[in-house]
Formats: sequence, structure tokens, C-alpha cells
Amino acid sequence: MITYRHHVVSLVAVFLALAVGVVLGGGPLSELGRDDDQQAPARTVTQQARLAAGYGDTFAESAAERLYDGGLADRPVALLAMPGADDTTVAGLTEQVELAGGSVTGRYDVQPALVAASEKALVDTLGSQLAADLGAGVVDAEASTYARMGQLVGVALATTGDEGSPATDEAETVRQSLAAAELVVSPEGEASRAPVVLAVLGDTAATEGELAVLDGLLGGIAETSAGVVTVGDTDSARTGGVLAALRREPVADVVTTVDGVESALGQVTAVLAVLRRLSGEGGAFGASGADGAVPLG
Repeated sequence: MITYRHHVVSLVAVFLALAVGVVLGGGPLSELGRDDDQQAPARTVTQQARLAAGYGDTFAESAAERLYDGGLADRPVALLAMPGADDTTVAGLTEQVELAGGSVTGRYDVQPALVAASEKALVDTLGSQLAADLGAGVVDAEASTYARMGQLVGVALATTGDEGSPATDEAETVRQSLAAAELVVSPEGEASRAPVVLAVLGDTAATEGELAVLDGLLGGIAETSAGVVTVGDTDSARTGGVLAALRREPVADVVTTVDGVESALGQVTAVLAVLRRLSGEGGAFGASGADGAVPLG
């Protein structure tokens, strides 16, 4: 049955498409070949294009709470910020999670050393030691370096259950070890664990080495959590961008991806993707998402 929520989410997608279309039709490309006498009308069209582009954000902000319908009540989210993640974007995502009735258990900041190929020996040694210390059954001690570390990160901040839960001794052990090695900075206090991890990509280039690291880390986290939603800005989803590259990797089968999260519309889409992930469904969403602009269910 088509619900009110479906109608509104569909409208968000339509407005996004219209906004993008107007920007392309009324932006800088539209002024090629025009003489000076045509510049004033062109500026007017450009201003209209900007207003149209902003309309999608305005609409999303206005409709967001109805779309969420309190879907994150009693379901906290952990924020994992990759090196270079934009603070304004992280703050906007936090606000949207709260608007959906949820809470952010904490912001976990991945340090450059964790994703640097030159530090692989450190990551491998620490991962192997922690796997042994935690005992059998917590993580796969035989997994590859970054897949195992991703599992450990998941143990530190996430749970495989549908709701949040207090931090375990294992979680505290991993948090302290990662902090001591300057790999991941955890929030102060005994932050609870969340079912879903919202991973915010930074502005790193999609080099082959970094891509392999992210593929392993995110895939590992997905194994020790109820779900992972990985988000990036508009540029990250374009050719050569890290999110575009990740969408071609095996990890795309186990995590949900969203682009355009520097905008309000993208942030609302990200939280809708979290709700979808909690229902057991994934996908790729955003202006460049193969599964549509926004999750429709």
C-alpha cells in the first residue's frame, strides 16, 4: 500500500531532480556563446537556479520529522568520522538523528594512522594482539589486517542487536587500546554501543591503498554491528571520488551508501538510509545513487 510517507519521500526525489536540472540548465553552461547584452537575463536565470537548488533542502528540512516518524526511538547511532570528515556535516547528521527520535552515542574519530598504508604493521600487530586478548568468538583472528581491525572497531562502538546496549569490558578494552595507539579517538565516558554505525567519509583521494583499507574496515564493522551506513559529499561520488570507488568494491554489498551529505537533503537521506538499514535493507542513494535519490521504504 502506498503510504503518506512514500508520497512525501517521492516528492523529495522529484524536487532534487528538478533542482539539479534547473542548475544545469541555468548555470554557467547556459551562458556559453552569449554576448554582454544577454548577461543580465543570464544572471536572473542563475539566481532562479540557486533558489530552485535550495528548495530541495528547504523541503527536506520541513518534511524530515514526518518522514522519520520517530523511527529511531530507542535506537542510538554511533558516528564514525574518517580523517578529513567535515565537522559541519557531522553536526547536521547528529541533529537529524535526534529529529528522528534517536541519539548519537558518541563521535569516534579515526586518526590518519589507521588508514595510512605505512602504518599497516602497527594495525596488524595491534589487531592480532587484541583478537588474542579478547578470546575466541569475539572477532575472526584469521581475518585480513583491516577486516579484523574493522571487526574490533565494531566491537568498540556497536552491537549486533536492534537496540543500544551498555559498553562491555571488551568494548572498553578495544577503545583504550585504539586510543593508546592513536588510531581511533573515542568519546569521553562510558558511551553505550549502537546498532548502526554512520561512517562519514573525509576528503581523502581514492588511491588503491586507501580504498583497500576502507573496504576492509567498513566490511569488518558490518560484521560486528547491525548495520553500517557510509556517507560522503557530492564530490566523493563523482569519478575518482572515494565513495564512487567504494560503490564498486565488495563492501558495497554489505553497507548502505549515501552521497551529497553536505546538504540538508543529503543528511535527511542519510537518516532515512539508517532506518532502512535497521530493517535489513541496503542500497546506494543520493544524486549519484544507483538505487535512487532517497530510500522509498
